[in-house]
This record gives sequence, structure tokens and C-alpha cells, in this order.
Amino acid sequence: MRVLVAGATGVVGRALLPLLTSVGHEVTALSRTPRQGTVVADALDRSALHRAVREAAPDAVVHLLTAIPAEVNPRRLARDFALTNRLRTEGTRNLYEAARDAGATKVVAQGLAYAYDPEGEGPATEDAPLWRRPPRQFAPVLAALRELEERTTDAGGTVLRLGHLYGPGSSYAADGSFVRQVRAGKVPLVGGGGSVFSFTHAHDAATAVVAALDKPHTGPLNIVDDTPVPLRDWLPELARMLDAPAPKAAPAVLARMAVGGWGVAFMSKLRGADNARARLSLDWRPRYPVWREGFAAELNGTSDGTQG
Repeated sequence: MRVLVAGATGVVGRALLPLLTSVGHEVTALSRTPRQGTVVADALDRSALHRAVREAAPDAVVHLLTAIPAEVNPRRLARDFALTNRLRTEGTRNLYEAARDAGATKVVAQGLAYAYDPEGEGPATEDAPLWRRPPRQFAPVLAALRELEERTTDAGGTVLRLGHLYGPGSSYAADGSFVRQVRAGKVPLVGGGGSVFSFTHAHDAATAVVAALDKPHTGPLNIVDDTPVPLRDWLPELARMLDAPAPKAAPAVLARMAVGGWGVAFMSKLRGADNARARLSLDWRPRYPVWREGFAAELNGTSDGTQG
């Protein structure tokens, strides 16, 4: 199968390309800069994108386009995600139009598994509603995600709702921004640390993409590990892994002044996700079913995110 990967230089893309090649796909990356094995276009430039996709002549398109800064200010989330939001709306429209015109018959897109409404019991399945009244800074991000999912579903494609992404190049990598902050003792337990995190290693995200290309599933699937875990449990353990100071407690009302409403919600309200449907629909299993194992491998340098 000829596969065009848009967003090939991101955390998932870098793990995905060698996997696709190893299973026999003919891979082309979409890039804004020329390099070997790429077609060149900006996804927001409709004409250039149509030319590039026509040149690649893909059977399938993988949509991983984002432009997330290495460090995100939770008080300015809407600003920091403005370009990513455009890529998920305008870019998605342009990419899928170009894919259809080039004859592609399959699309797979990257979504988020931590946008579920926090009012609910246990890990969320794909049938659970997304956040009904999101924090103000998260609202445009969620709106863009909804549009991406609608366009992907209308195209008969699969949306892989990824959890908190870790692995090489992520903020949770050994040299990532979040880990640096934990080492410095700058990540507190806000509002009791009640957020439930479902993590996804980059390798597991990549294997899910490979599986989705061969399956007929339409709509969203949660691509997360098997063990949703509250922040109050995993953050202190991560600090111990790093030999860093134990995180201090911070009341939500005080934290709001520093990190805003979205920062408080991120630390205290998020809901974990259930991966049972992805296991059944894609015959997919995470290499790292427990976040602790994945983080240990990542921090010890024994995970490169590419090996099968």
C-alpha cells in the first residue's frame, strides 16, 4: 500500500515511518521542507497540498499534523494551539479533499483521549461525550478536535484518540519539558491530583496506525494503555524515578492564579479512557500496558519507540 504520512516529523510520525516500511508499505512523508522521501507542501496551502498529494498518489493518508510548542503555557493554551487548531480544521479539509482527488481510499487521523467530559464513572469508552463545558482556554482546541473527527468519520476513516503521549521527542521524554519541571520540583499536586491519566507510548500509537490501515473501522478508537492512573499516584512515583523532590500539594484556588482554569482542570478533572474497543476492532495490544513500565524504559534509555 502507498501511504502518505502528514506530520511525519512529530513524536508519532518518527516512530511510525520505520514501522510502515518494515511491514511492506511504500511510504511518503508530507513536509514543508524538502528531504528524501518527501513531497513538499504546507497543509494550509490548498493548491500546493493538492499538487503534493497528487504526486504521492497514495492509497491511504495518515493525518498527524500538529504544531504544538515544546513548552505550552496552560494560561495561554488557545494561543499556543492556534496553528494546531487550524491544521485540524482547514488542514484536515484540504488534506482529505486532496486525498479523495488523488484516489486514496483510507484515512487515519490522530485525536485525543483526554477530551472526555469529566462527569462520568470509570474510564471513558468512545461512546462517552466529549467535554460539554470545557475550560475557556481548551474550548477552541476541543472545537477543532470535533471538526477533525467529523471530517474523518465522514471520509470513512479512523480517529485514533491518543492518551498522554510519551516517548522520544515528547514532553515526558528524559529531556522533555515536563520531566525537566519535575526534576526541578516545579510540578505540584493541584486540587488533590484527581485527574486520571491514560498514557500512550509513541511506539504503541504507531502500531495502532499500522493496524488501522488494514481494518475497516470508521470513527474514534481510544489508543491508550491498560492502566488509567490518578495524577496523585503517578506524579510522586515519577519524581522518585527521577530522584527529584516529591511534589507539593497546591490548592486549586491558588493554582488557578498561576496556571489558569485549564491548568487546574488538567491536574484535577481529566477522565481516563478505556481501550477495549481498539483491542477488539484493530487486534491491537500496547507494548507498554502499564505506564510505569513504559516510563522506566524511556528514562533508562531502553526504549527507542521503533522496534516491533
